[in-house]
Amino acid sequence: MAIESVPLLDRARAAVLAEAEYERFADLVRSLDDDWTRRTDCPAWDVRAMVAHVLGAMESHVSPRELVHQLRAGGRAAGDRPLIDGITEVQVAERAHLSTSRLVERLTATAPRAARARRRLPAPLRRIPLKQDVGGVMETWTMGYLYDVIYTRDTWMHRTDIARATGRPLVLTADHDGRVVADVAAEWARRHGRPFRLRLTGPAGGTYVAGDGEEITLDAVEFCRILSGRGSGTGLLAQPVPF
Repeated sequence: MAIESVPLLDRARAAVLAEAEYERFADLVRSLDDDWTRRTDCPAWDVRAMVAHVLGAMESHVSPRELVHQLRAGGRAAGDRPLIDGITEVQVAERAHLSTSRLVERLTATAPRAARARRRLPAPLRRIPLKQDVGGVMETWTMGYLYDVIYTRDTWMHRTDIARATGRPLVLTADHDGRVVADVAAEWARRHGRPFRLRLTGPAGGTYVAGDGEEITLDAVEFCRILSGRGSGTGLLAQPVPF
């Protein structure tokens, strides 16, 4: 497939992906047993902290008051760092007192509501600018990009993190995970702007082409892990993509 043929995620399609990803994440979390203290590919977080972060994000979607609180508290926590770094710290810290069973209960109850709420984000909020560091370059995102794209990628990658940390199966299908990966590949291509032939293997994989350039064959999940900074790559694989 020509990489330019991958369509941008519109709001409706983004909402479908968000709903499915939240459901799969909740299913994985409900399967956890004595896995909560296992370390993940995010060095500062064990499985419990990672679930608390995802839950905190979900709860900010369903409650405008919680969203405002996280924006304000996250700004104070971030200091000179990007706002999103402070927000994630607040999400984890403010849920540290919850038992694992309570985390599961709240996540299960919140996930479907959060997916619906993300789709209904009002236009004025969608235009709010956010500063974020990507590969050492400070970018300006919009809240709409964060809600439509990044929160789903973030949850998807954390589902991968937890599956890797615990040995639980990672559910992957072409219609859902393949679409998430295709969107990542398309943004990666836009960011580096160079020709390539990319063959991603596995259930979420596909073949993407832009001209006649560097040839890359890689597992689709590993491709995303590298671009997210969880692995390392050379050549075009050194181009980061935000998750």
